[in-house]
Amino acid sequence: MRELDARRPGLGQGITVIIAGFLPILAIVSLFPAVPSIIDHFAADSTATWKVPAMVSAPGLTIAIFALFAGILVDRFGRRKLLLAATLLFGVFGTAPFFLDNLNAIYGSRLLLGIAEAAILTTMNTLIGDYWDEKGRRNWLTLQGMAGPLLASGVILASGFLTGLRWNGIFLIYLIAFPTFLAAARFLYEPASDATARKMLGIGAEPARSPFPTASVAAIGAVTLFASALYYVFIINGGMAFREVGVQSSQELGKLTFIPSLFVVVGSVIFWATGRARPVVQLGIFLSLIGGGLAMIGLAPDWRWMVAGLVVQQTGAGMAVPTLIAWAQTKLPFEHRGRGMGVWTACFFFGQFSSPFLVSLFRVQTGAMQSAFLIMGAAGVVGAVVAFLLAVTRRGGSTAAAPAVA
Repeated sequence: MRELDARRPGLGQGITVIIAGFLPILAIVSLFPAVPSIIDHFAADSTATWKVPAMVSAPGLTIAIFALFAGILVDRFGRRKLLLAATLLFGVFGTAPFFLDNLNAIYGSRLLLGIAEAAILTTMNTLIGDYWDEKGRRNWLTLQGMAGPLLASGVILASGFLTGLRWNGIFLIYLIAFPTFLAAARFLYEPASDATARKMLGIGAEPARSPFPTASVAAIGAVTLFASALYYVFIINGGMAFREVGVQSSQELGKLTFIPSLFVVVGSVIFWATGRARPVVQLGIFLSLIGGGLAMIGLAPDWRWMVAGLVVQQTGAGMAVPTLIAWAQTKLPFEHRGRGMGVWTACFFFGQFSSPFLVSLFRVQTGAMQSAFLIMGAAGVVGAVVAFLLAVTRRGGSTAAAPAVA
């Protein structure tokens, strides 16, 4: 125990945390250039047009289910052991579709992948709280926020190349989990005390001194679900939208979207620059950007205008997670923050799961993927208008605004 107490996290732990924390993002970002090719491969299956996008977002369903219980798993099995096991399973389930040629079997492997992702997400967030104090956490989370979009852009570029080699070649990108496992085994260690994580997760905490904020948590869940469904529209269905303006090749798609995807970093900068504004104002900015970008993609007459719309959409996407978290945390007193953020996580990933079904419904009704993008984008713009109106009319701060936004 004394040896563990003497250990101090450094560069190795920080970089490993950033890379491991990126794995769940990889699970969905990597697949969007491959969606058209996978649909083509299963063209004989009449359900492929909705099953393939649903397969992409399937991990979100199991994350949404297991997120509420992930803290218990971390507490029972320990941080390091659970992370190592989850990273190995991520690699196994992630690469499994490369060896499968059945859409239902692939869908099942993606559901299992979500279990590994839920464990990785919870473990990494817990270790950040265990290893570093408030200043250290802020520094490493900032670096993670900056590195994530750059890694995602590289993954998108690689995705187009791998899909061009073979219809399911994209799933080989999940092999990155195995060197990540080795890095975690080398650098990460079990914290000597789990008091900080238990407090963060609300496990074994003292009885709450105030009633559970049911209305605020309901508002958090509703707004997060809505915003998440918008956030994943392009990630899952962007490849099909580009096909409607003549971009057929996965490699060409990867090249066209590489630069726009870097604008996620601009969104992060906008979030930082508007830090003094009320969270509901940041929420309005985020919704206006992501909704406006989706609407531009829906109206684009050619790939050039679609790339322009993607720049706006990706800027909004860069604001998504920090804006939603900052807004949600203003609604939660400390003693309820663990459970409240558990609801946030579940709703965010259920939004990931439900997004392709909404888009597919609109596409069937209108006959075009771009029309579905336009409808989702218009919904985002309406949400932005509501947020800005609440910011103007409610002078008491954003706390009172939350239920109305929902």
